[in-house]
Amino acid sequence: MLKKILLSSAIVLVFAACSQEQEQAVQKATPALPVEVVKIKHRNIPIWMPYTGKTQASSSQEVRARVQGILEEIYYKDGENVKKGQKLFKIEQTDYIANLNTAKAKKRRDLATLKLAKADVSRYEPLVKEGLAPRVTLEQYQAQVSTVEADIASDDATIRQAELELSYTVIKAPIDGQASRRLVDIGNLVGKGESTVLTTINRNDPLYAYFSPSEEDFLKIRKYKDQDVLQAYITFNYQSELLKKESRLGFVNFSDNTVDPSTSTISMRAEIPNADNSMFPGSFVYVNVFVTDQFKLVGIPPEVIFEDQRGKFVYVVDEKSLAQKKYIKTIFESRFFTLVKEDSLADNDLIIVNALLRLKPDIKVKTTDVTDKKGIDAVIKDNNLIPTLPEKMN
Repeated sequence: MLKKILLSSAIVLVFAACSQEQEQAVQKATPALPVEVVKIKHRNIPIWMPYTGKTQASSSQEVRARVQGILEEIYYKDGENVKKGQKLFKIEQTDYIANLNTAKAKKRRDLATLKLAKADVSRYEPLVKEGLAPRVTLEQYQAQVSTVEADIASDDATIRQAELELSYTVIKAPIDGQASRRLVDIGNLVGKGESTVLTTINRNDPLYAYFSPSEEDFLKIRKYKDQDVLQAYITFNYQSELLKKESRLGFVNFSDNTVDPSTSTISMRAEIPNADNSMFPGSFVYVNVFVTDQFKLVGIPPEVIFEDQRGKFVYVVDEKSLAQKKYIKTIFESRFFTLVKEDSLADNDLIIVNALLRLKPDIKVKTTDVTDKKGIDAVIKDNNLIPTLPEKMN
């Protein structure tokens, strides 16, 4: 029995030795997997906190008919850029000119009556003084002067109102901006019972982008920000590859004073220069708010991070040119890069950034250094994440 056990053990050892030799032979025979790597470097990385937002005109004005009448003229073309004070519409003026002329005629009549009343007062004053005429008659003429003077003051008010209503028949642009299409055609009655909306003017320079960070993010921004005025980098979220992604540097000029209880977020607003009117209200955008670049951190591409039961890890290349797992702890994630704790990775560690689905521990790799193209410095440069003060902030 003992002989059989010894014989079995010997056979197992022989087979194990053969398996190890075969595995080593396979490893020697298998060519190294070509991979690209980036070299880790601790450095001050600008932290931009990303949010989604929506653009809105910095000013939007409804142009309304403030008096009643038939729309006679339209002086602009749909979608045209207009200047403040530019004529846009004209309402029929006949009734308003007649009302103004009537008010002016009444004032002229009252002025003539006043002149006569003053003349009567002038005649009766010496007569009353000498006792040749009753005082009551003089007082009546004096009262008539006061009454006519009050009528003339009322005439002046009526004239001003008539002039104002006549001026309302020519409707002008209240602000600079782009006018929408006309909402009423020539020949229609406007202003009857309501102030009819004729068009809308949007001022799109500057353009606003509203976004809503969480209350926690808002407190982080306020705690760690480098500047009193926060920079914001806005990228338009065009889905089509045919459209060039438009990006602009602006700054945050408003944060609300109340937390939305339904979402635990705080509304904020970024101002974006838009002199060429290439960006429009109502667009969905990415708003990246610059917080700080005062901390030395490690940044890696987010797509190279894996996760298993032990946690998150990346593949690094060891001194034997073998791929190995290295577990990390992330502290900040964005679309551009992921920041990890300082002790997770060391300077000069080589992180594998491609062929990720073919990797496994102890696999032989042949490295090509692409730090200049895909490293953290390249990511920051390619995505314009270098803080630069806009002109309005200087």
